[in-house]
Amino acid sequence: MEVADVSFRRIALPQVTLHVAEAGPDDGPPVILLHGFPEFWFGWRHQIGPLATAGFRVIVPDQRGYGLSDKPSGIAAYHLDRLAGDVVALADACGAPTVRLVGHDWGGLVAWWTASLHPERIDRLAILNAPHPAVVGDYMRHHPGQWLRSVYVGLFQLPRLPERLLTADRFRALRQALTRTSRPGAFTRADFERYVAAWRQPGAMTAMLNWYRALVRLPRTSPPRVRVPTLILWGKRDTALQSGLAEASLAFCDHGSIRWYDQATHWIAHEEPAAVNADLARFLA
Repeated sequence: MEVADVSFRRIALPQVTLHVAEAGPDDGPPVILLHGFPEFWFGWRHQIGPLATAGFRVIVPDQRGYGLSDKPSGIAAYHLDRLAGDVVALADACGAPTVRLVGHDWGGLVAWWTASLHPERIDRLAILNAPHPAVVGDYMRHHPGQWLRSVYVGLFQLPRLPERLLTADRFRALRQALTRTSRPGAFTRADFERYVAAWRQPGAMTAMLNWYRALVRLPRTSPPRVRVPTLILWGKRDTALQSGLAEASLAFCDHGSIRWYDQATHWIAHEEPAAVNADLARFLA
C-alpha cells in the first residue's frame, strides 16, 4: 500500500538529523507517530492518510538509527533520555509547543518516557502494544512467562553476532519474525521490499540493536508518573508482550484507559487499521 500526499524532508536537530514524513494541513493539531523495531516511518502507512484527512498535521520520523535518519555510533547515543529528547527537539523544529504523541513498540517506550519527563509538551498520549519502561523490571520479576518471552533481548546484547544473524539472506530472520508474529497478510511482499531497503542503510542494523543494548546496560532515573491523558491500544495476541504489561502501565497513569483488541497481535496498526485509525482520531481530537 502506498501512502499518498506525503512529503519528506530532513530536519536537523541539536544532536541528530532525522528523515521525516509529513502529511495533513500545516495548521492542524500536530501529531507525532513513533515507529518501533524493526520498522521506520513506513510502519504507519495505514494511519498517515486517515489522520491527515481528519485534520491533523502528521509528523512521522525515522527515529535515530533507523531508515534515512542519522545513525550515531555507540550505545550511549540510544539512551531513552536522548530518544525522548529527539521528540521534544522535533516538536521545536516543527514550531509545535505541544503535540499529540503516538508510539508503537519501541516508539511506545519512547513516547511513554517523553510523556513522563516532558508532560508540558504532550497534549495527549496514545500507545500501541508497548509498556512503560518504568514498569517492565518489576513486572518481569513477578511474571516469569514474560521473562521467557524476552529472551531475545539477551541475544541482542552480544557483539556482532546478532547483526550477522539478522542480515543474512536478505534479512530472512527479520522477515520471518514479522510474518510469524502477525496475522496473515499484515505484511506483503512489496512491504518487505521497503523494509529491506531501510535495513540495508549503512550502520542501520547495529544502530537498531543499540536501542536494546542501551535499555539493558545504561542506568536510568525513576521517571514521574504519566499525567497526560493516555489511551492504550493493545492486541491481546501479542507473542512478545503479555497483556499484564498494559495493565501495569495503565496503573502508572493518572488519566488513562485501555482499548483491547482481542484478535490482534503485536502488529495492531497493520492488522486492524480502520479500528485503530478511528480510535486514534477520536482520542487525539
